[in-house]
Amino acid sequence: MKLATGIFAVFAALSGAAQAQQLDKVSFAANWVAQAEHGGFYQALVDGTYRRHGLDVTIMPGGPNVNHRLQLIAGRVEFYMSANTLQAFDAVAQNIPTLVVAAIFQKDPQVLLAHPDQGIEKFEDLKKLTLLISKEGLASYFQWMKHDRGFREQQVKPYTFNPQPFLADKRTAMQGYVTSEPYAIETQGGFKPKIFLLADQGWGSYSTLIETRRDLVANKPDLVQRFVDASIVGWANYLYGDNSAANARIKRDNPEMTDARIAYSIAKMKEYGIVDSGETTSGGIGAMTDARMKSFFDKMVASGVVKGGIDPGKAYSLQFVNKGVGVDLRPKQ
Repeated sequence: MKLATGIFAVFAALSGAAQAQQLDKVSFAANWVAQAEHGGFYQALVDGTYRRHGLDVTIMPGGPNVNHRLQLIAGRVEFYMSANTLQAFDAVAQNIPTLVVAAIFQKDPQVLLAHPDQGIEKFEDLKKLTLLISKEGLASYFQWMKHDRGFREQQVKPYTFNPQPFLADKRTAMQGYVTSEPYAIETQGGFKPKIFLLADQGWGSYSTLIETRRDLVANKPDLVQRFVDASIVGWANYLYGDNSAANARIKRDNPEMTDARIAYSIAKMKEYGIVDSGETTSGGIGAMTDARMKSFFDKMVASGVVKGGIDPGKAYSLQFVNKGVGVDLRPKQ
């Protein structure tokens, strides 16, 4: 009997090892340190979703001095978390062989924040204030604000990723992410700022996109599909299921992250429909459309942010999204 039990144990171990060998090893490189805004990927990692899709995934957190996108281009990682659609257009312009295969954030989280007692009730009211905007913001979304909404560069002062100048001057507005900076203002300033989400004002960029290389799409489309599907399921479960294990892993990778900050970010992602809204209702998380890509590209050309003369359709592929994956995981109404 003991012999039979021992043989069974050996067989089970060998079987498990064979299954492990069948998993495809892939690396997913993030563009910033671990946070709730990466939660769905961590969810798929810790709850076994990636493994059930035949993947052994390593998540590589980013940071201020890390450029993982170069690792993608060099073939050292398989997937990269791209910040916004503009990077995809730039890849086409520079003939970089990358491709966006899913858009996890339907709305770019970029916001402008104002003090609540200054008569700033609508987006246009921000024209009365000094705007604290970073160099990157000035070169991108502010050019659209100037072209489409009549803002002036004379309003802008540099944003140094420090909320103190905003807290000290009520006649300023500050850039930020809806999932992050308002929390900093509430905790440091003791008040809730007015929040203006650029996506709700016409800024049509997708955000937190899954980017890969063209050769991987051409040669291993099944691998790409499995990673996209598993990530979508991970995001649905992160938003609507038990995300405690994923949050614990996020805090392990980023010890500065707290439960309160994570809870705030998740709440804002839900409140503003950052991940799950619009086309995702039927197409599932990660959805993209040709119409929206073309509309945003045309706006960026008109605003002088990107040059015309390229085909925006070469920046992305709809091959792997809009299939309704994970829709059944959404809470029933």
